[in-house]
Amino acid sequence: MRDTELALTVLRDPLFHSGRSTFFGDMLPSRTAQIALGRAVRNLMRAHLPAYRQCAAEAAAGLGAASQWPEAGPLLVYRCTADVLLHPGAPPALRRQLAHAVSAGLTARQPHMRQRARAEILRPKLLAAITEHAQCRRAENFAAGEPRDVLDAVIGTCSGELTHRTVANLYILLFQSIVGNIGYAVAWTLLLACLHHQPGPPWPWPAEWLVREAARHRPFVWMVGRPVPYPLEFGGLPFAAGTILSVSPYLLHHDTDSWDRPEMFRPERWNEPGGQGPYLPFSTGPFTCAGAAIAHSLTTEAITALAQDAHLAVSGGDARPLVSGSVLPRPFTLRRTLKAPTKPALTKDEGR
Repeated sequence: MRDTELALTVLRDPLFHSGRSTFFGDMLPSRTAQIALGRAVRNLMRAHLPAYRQCAAEAAAGLGAASQWPEAGPLLVYRCTADVLLHPGAPPALRRQLAHAVSAGLTARQPHMRQRARAEILRPKLLAAITEHAQCRRAENFAAGEPRDVLDAVIGTCSGELTHRTVANLYILLFQSIVGNIGYAVAWTLLLACLHHQPGPPWPWPAEWLVREAARHRPFVWMVGRPVPYPLEFGGLPFAAGTILSVSPYLLHHDTDSWDRPEMFRPERWNEPGGQGPYLPFSTGPFTCAGAAIAHSLTTEAITALAQDAHLAVSGGDARPLVSGSVLPRPFTLRRTLKAPTKPALTKDEGR
């Protein structure tokens, strides 16, 4: 469905969106439980934002003069969220498994079969390890107070009737969404900003505009859909129960009737009156992602840290996406050159 008005009607229709969000599948028993978990994780990540900001500056400094993207995006985000994803007191071996899963590409559906197979081989072992750890936490009632990490948030908001394996699957889903979605959003923002600005001078746009425009131009989630709950009619067409009805944020973000020159990457559009159409990188309506605002903030903080006191340029990349389960950037090299420190002006006495 690519007609903008009809697509927005579908996304906002309360009858079509009755029941549970397909993001969590059938793992949670009710929409109320889905909302509670989404809010718990959002609040936890929001509280972690100051620590993330500090770590992002350190991670940017540790990248070196040249780094390989887009894989560096999830790795950077994981480094800055590792302690809130799984707190430092968790088993070191499990924390190492999570780090290895990120480096192996488990945080996104890889476009090439070999990469996908390599990542999926790790999933059963990771699932087993998290299941075992979740069982220990639940037995010791670790999540009774304020959550220390995302796993605590899952345990604390989930029904005690859920199996340990279901808790582990929910955790992996959230882990992949946080690290992958934000990491690749950072990669897209860097690539598009550098491709549309000559190397050398600082970017003329605030990080806020860059992140918004990148998410419009190349939304990581390019298609959202759900089954029709019962026979419905949209746009004069009947849809049987169970039919998958999909809306593409990518197409809506490039609708020439709703956006001013949508084919162009123009961060300045976010400071212009009018010319902006429907913006839904995190969907819209009843099933808007609970973490949309914090995901935007985490992406913006990472971009700010990478551009701070540095000249950025890319080589080897272009703006054509690799479409698999997500819209991924093609490989590119980011070159980050630190700016020379500005010498303070001499006073008259110092100049003599």
